[in-house]
Amino acid sequence: MASSTDSRSAGIGAAELPGRRTYRGPFAVMTVLFFVWGFMSVWNDILIPRFKDAFHLDYFQAMLVALAFCGAYFADSLAYYLISMFAGDPINHIGYKNGVIIGLLIAAAGSFLFYPAAILLSYPFFLVALFIVGLGFAMLQIAANPYITILGPERTASSRLNLSQAFNSLGTTIGPIIAGYLIFKVFNGPGSHGAQSVKIPYLCFGGVFLVLAVCFAFADLPNFINVEHIPHGAGALKHPHTVLGMVAIFMYVGGEVCVGSSIINFMNLPALGGLSHQAASRYLSFFWGGLMIGRFMGAFALSTVRKRLRTTAIVTIPILAFITIWLLSGRENALHYGVMLAAMLAIFYLGSSSPQRMLALFGLVIIALLLTGMLSSGATAIWAILGIGLFDSIMWSNIFSLAIEGLGPLKSQAASVLMMAVLGGALMPPLQGIVADRFGIQFSFIVPMFSYAFITFYGVYGYRAGRRKESVTVNPAIIRAS
Repeated sequence: MASSTDSRSAGIGAAELPGRRTYRGPFAVMTVLFFVWGFMSVWNDILIPRFKDAFHLDYFQAMLVALAFCGAYFADSLAYYLISMFAGDPINHIGYKNGVIIGLLIAAAGSFLFYPAAILLSYPFFLVALFIVGLGFAMLQIAANPYITILGPERTASSRLNLSQAFNSLGTTIGPIIAGYLIFKVFNGPGSHGAQSVKIPYLCFGGVFLVLAVCFAFADLPNFINVEHIPHGAGALKHPHTVLGMVAIFMYVGGEVCVGSSIINFMNLPALGGLSHQAASRYLSFFWGGLMIGRFMGAFALSTVRKRLRTTAIVTIPILAFITIWLLSGRENALHYGVMLAAMLAIFYLGSSSPQRMLALFGLVIIALLLTGMLSSGATAIWAILGIGLFDSIMWSNIFSLAIEGLGPLKSQAASVLMMAVLGGALMPPLQGIVADRFGIQFSFIVPMFSYAFITFYGVYGYRAGRRKESVTVNPAIIRAS
């Protein structure tokens, strides 16, 4: 399909044009933002077992944390899409930079609400606060993801998104360790209600978001604004590969949240070691750290750097990860995780730098790991589930970039469509909770298994549904930087 993009968006990278500035600086600033919201979003996995004990909840009720947070993504993105249909795309009017600032301010407001919720010891109030934080994060994602893709050539958009998401995963790797220590130990005073341990950390989060909003307001970032008239209407939903990408994002976020949210309770099972919540929270970093490792590898695998450098980086990253785990977590953990690292390295080579092929292969591996986690016990089951993070790594970036590929000025509208699909992270964990309450937490991993089956389909066929093979035209007048 033909689309109109400019040299600063998707067709030609600014760095490739004589006399044009590069966007390495703005890309670095945006990557910092990815790290911060990754660090905070993973705290939901700590809140679920914390609130489950503090408010004496069953699995379904505890999983409402995911419903509140991810449901906000759907509500915000749906509102955004409806506005874009009838009044024009908001981001195209205010610019990506201002969209990020608005998202930060909303997230700050939700974080500050944790303090009164903790004072009142109200679980519904906590859910409302999480919903508002989710609204802010949704706005950040709508603005930031397509913003990253237009800071260079479209052919390397997956590489840039994987690199930014890698730093997002650095935040999610560190987050559980710090969150578990603060919530289960530092602020969990003797005789106090467990829910009160979250008020100070989230108060600090609110302050951080305010500071970031001010920094972004004064930062020297190009504020891309689309100046082409976009007809009102369904727009992005007219493209089958985008619609199927929306379903794939729904399935991916649902699957990732199901697995990540269940790990602490899963490892608490007597047959799997019966670890305390604080001890299990440290193992949660293996899951989220896997996303970081895989995304750094994906950033190189899907880039246009020299083949020798690309190959060296892809091999070196898992080796460094293995050595780091050996030194920080011990020989036994390193050997278990090393098996997963070796498998991922092999899959990367089979993927041959193809986003869609990697997607399909990683989906098949995750299905096998889920089956192993369900049907085995002990270390085999634990490391199968923890290893899923490695193979989740490139999915968001690859699905997102494939789904908006070739859409030109419809990219931000398409981003809002895809962000609506984060609803998967709201609906699937409570469904998993129902299965867990009835059949046990281990069997409940059958729920995300269906997610990864669809993602495999998207990598095989869905990414190209309805696509025509003609080349993309370039119109430098479409998008300007203000």
